[in-house]
Amino acid sequence: MSKRHTYAAAVITAAAVLTGAAGLVAGGTPPARAASGAVVLDEGAVDLTPRLVDGELQLQIDDRTSGTEVVREPSEVVWHVVPEAKSFVEGPLQGPLGSLMDAWYLNGWEADQIFALEPGWNGTEAGSDTEVTLTGFEGPGGFALYDWPEDDSYNDIPPDVHLASDPAVNTSYTLGKDTEHAVPTWGFGSEGVYRLTFGASTTLADGTKVSDTETLAVAVGNVDPTDVLPGDGSTPTAGPSPTGTVTPTGSAAHVIDDGHLDLAARPVDGGLRFQIKEGTAYDYEWYEPDEVVLHVVPAAKKKITSDTDFLGAEGDPVWWLPLAQVSGILWPGWNTEEWEPSALDGKVTYQVDSLQGPGTMAVFSGGSLSGWDLWINSGDGLPDSFNHSVDAHSHSYWAFTQEGVYRTKFTVSATLADGTKVGDTATIAWVVGDDVDPSTVKPGAGGEATATPTVGASGSESPTGTASSSPSAEPSAEPSASPSGATSAAPSDGRTPTTATGALASTGSGVLVPLGASVAALLVGSGAVWAVRRRKVQR
Repeated sequence: MSKRHTYAAAVITAAAVLTGAAGLVAGGTPPARAASGAVVLDEGAVDLTPRLVDGELQLQIDDRTSGTEVVREPSEVVWHVVPEAKSFVEGPLQGPLGSLMDAWYLNGWEADQIFALEPGWNGTEAGSDTEVTLTGFEGPGGFALYDWPEDDSYNDIPPDVHLASDPAVNTSYTLGKDTEHAVPTWGFGSEGVYRLTFGASTTLADGTKVSDTETLAVAVGNVDPTDVLPGDGSTPTAGPSPTGTVTPTGSAAHVIDDGHLDLAARPVDGGLRFQIKEGTAYDYEWYEPDEVVLHVVPAAKKKITSDTDFLGAEGDPVWWLPLAQVSGILWPGWNTEEWEPSALDGKVTYQVDSLQGPGTMAVFSGGSLSGWDLWINSGDGLPDSFNHSVDAHSHSYWAFTQEGVYRTKFTVSATLADGTKVGDTATIAWVVGDDVDPSTVKPGAGGEATATPTVGASGSESPTGTASSSPSAEPSAEPSASPSGATSAAPSDGRTPTTATGALASTGSGVLVPLGASVAALLVGSGAVWAVRRRKVQR
């Protein structure tokens, strides 16, 4: 895993420029147009180009997003920084905002993972070097244009900031006459509409100074760019769509689309209960799996890269839930913290028995040396299972390969200290992307006649005994008798816990090694050591 996942693609904190990771895709061939007639650009390569036209300097946009270059005026264009461009990243440098950044980035270190605009600068059309300035700024957060090679971040070398909304930082830089498609990073500190006024000036061979000033409208995040007037026009009346947890009316489900939750194994009435804990360690609510719908918002959309091609073809989309929390995106973890280690004989086993949905789902971590450790991968067959330490809390990566409704059937089980096997089986409903309104989706097992993909094209090796084309045998619905004659008690609401005997796929004894020291505490939580069936996928 690259350090770009732990260090900021745009930690401009050293320069103190940003104040402070649902998608509308308006691009295409040809580009979409706003109601005002403006062209909306949100994916592909563009250049801001100072160009001599009839002896005068004009700052124009060379648009190559549709495959053919078209020259456009900034006053006729709205750029859209898609929600997927949001990142929550940690950098090695300290600044007034601290070391954590939560912002929207174009041309950042993770640019190859998202479908977004790739804005550059072209200085070859002006005849000589061009001085570029930020002469005006409007926006809900900070803005910065800068270069920061990844190697520099490792050596604590600060970013080279060219332009910034902070007046204490550089507000001009020189665009060389031989510079073609330079791609600095653009950072925006908040969601909303920005208006960036750029001045460009150069000196002709006869000593005459020529200049131009243009205002560019940029819609950042969950803002409909077709509502935004170009240039220096007014901001739209409709603000960003609401984020966070909402309670729908159509399905009577509790929709969770943001923030922390845990898939928890809990001791209840002498047995094990599988429930969902939403919130923080000190402010939370408990839900049954059939009461919630988990929404993987469009902002989670990324590109499959060469080192994650076990998910599919490089360049294809994937909806990715990260290891560390990103505001606006679901952050599911695993939780066995309510169990005392002495209460169980061994660990808690999480198993995905089956999956319904339009694509595949994978749960994984960074490998100890290289590659990835796959814990759950519906692409090579189910059931899949892994063991989790007792009295522990951890997180992992999640990935879904298609938009739509998924239903994951989990069996969570353990053995009590007296030998009694306890467990619980329940189904969680997920909505991935924005093709389906999550408030209309029935929670739990639902009723869709959706095929269950169990074998994918990822090419990852299936562990022995797990590449089944059908779910595992159902665990018994009756309480199991222990050697001492004790039984696992039914939960108080009448849902019967299941026994785990014979229901789980075989597991190995590999030990999860954290992705790096910087995330070790996050991975293992309360001293957790995980035993997982490790399917190493090399990068």
